[in-house]
Amino acid sequence: MRIAFSCDDNRGLDGVMAHHFGRCPYYAFVDLDDDQVKGVTVIDNPYYGQHAPGVVPEFIHNQKADVMVTGGMGSRAVAFFDQFGIEVVTGASGTVRYALEHYLSGDLAGAEPCGESQRHMAGRPGAAPQAYTPEREEVGRLQEEVAALRRQLAETLDRLNRLAQP
Repeated sequence: MRIAFSCDDNRGLDGVMAHHFGRCPYYAFVDLDDDQVKGVTVIDNPYYGQHAPGVVPEFIHNQKADVMVTGGMGSRAVAFFDQFGIEVVTGASGTVRYALEHYLSGDLAGAEPCGESQRHMAGRPGAAPQAYTPEREEVGRLQEEVAALRRQLAETLDRLNRLAQP
């Protein structure tokens, strides 16, 4: 099995998970055999800084990935991955190693389109859709990253508290 992870850096299993799969600078590909890591390859995202629907899912497909693990992803991208038969898992945070462990244990599963995607697709009831601007997209992305960091901090504090108990 080959699992792709969106990353903010190129440190492999110690890399930090990126919040959005298409706008990350790197992908870590982890090759598994019976849930044992057999290899890790980090590849630059050739579409970093460019946003074209469908090209990143096709790139991940061409890398022979079976699963795509990321912090967030839009509903259109989820649909593209579905067409390629690639399982999408969102909500990942922390390091690649941490996300991998949680995926393999079943604690990290399923795909929920990111809030920015939902806002873009749905708009507000009775209101005209907001015009796209790079600034508005960046603000939405940063708001989602803050929310993800808050969740990650809460989970980390909870784990620390459990470990500190006698």
